[in-house]
Amino acid sequence: MPLRDKFDLTGKTALITGGARGIGRACAEGLAEFGADLALVDIHAGNLAAARAEPAEAWGVAVETYQCDVTDETAVVRLVDTVADRFGRIDILLNSVGITIWQDTVGMSLEQWQRVMEVNLTSTFLCCREVGRHMIERGGGSIISIASMSAHIVNTPQNQVAYNASKAAMIQLTRSLAAEWASHGIRVNTISPGYTLTEMTQTVPEHHPGWCERIPMGRMAEPDEIAGAAVFLASDASSYITGHDLVIDGGYMCW
Repeated sequence: MPLRDKFDLTGKTALITGGARGIGRACAEGLAEFGADLALVDIHAGNLAAARAEPAEAWGVAVETYQCDVTDETAVVRLVDTVADRFGRIDILLNSVGITIWQDTVGMSLEQWQRVMEVNLTSTFLCCREVGRHMIERGGGSIISIASMSAHIVNTPQNQVAYNASKAAMIQLTRSLAAEWASHGIRVNTISPGYTLTEMTQTVPEHHPGWCERIPMGRMAEPDEIAGAAVFLASDASSYITGHDLVIDGGYMCW
């Protein structure tokens, strides 16, 4: 098969959590550009309403939106069943839900720690488990989770121990699933962005200059600069890649 054809996602369905804004939204647009139908999932009705407001021709593929708390096991089971029934298949799962809490460790409550772990890690496990069941039955698929360079380094000046730990655990979860499910034709990988201009980081513009000083490329990423990696890992162009963490950090980890 020509390499160009391996990027074609026509006829495939992608379920994207956190898919209505930020990195998830940018990845959704990228996957749609290469032909994948979309199931966009978000907990916020307003984000989903904005996605639904896009004219169908802007997406060029079938798009459905689903409001769901992906930390709720029952809700995730129902979500995956609903999407599978609607589209008849789930070929791609992109986990793009995440929160952070900036807090010194000695001041962090157990509730804060648990909330970050629940949103960043437990939701990824639940979505992988339920979509994994479906993919095993169908004989394959690609699962991609948005981790972070914070899985590899300790950020400065902000202290975010729970976020860093949750993203590191996400990578090990991914490697474990990659080994466990390889025989079922399921590939499982992570993307680890560096500082990216999303709704989350735009709330703290005062930190941008200090962050950019530590990035060899001298700037933060745009969300669509993460989307290309998602298309690659979702497609047959990456058919021999599993258990891998693809870092997109503008060179931050070089220094």
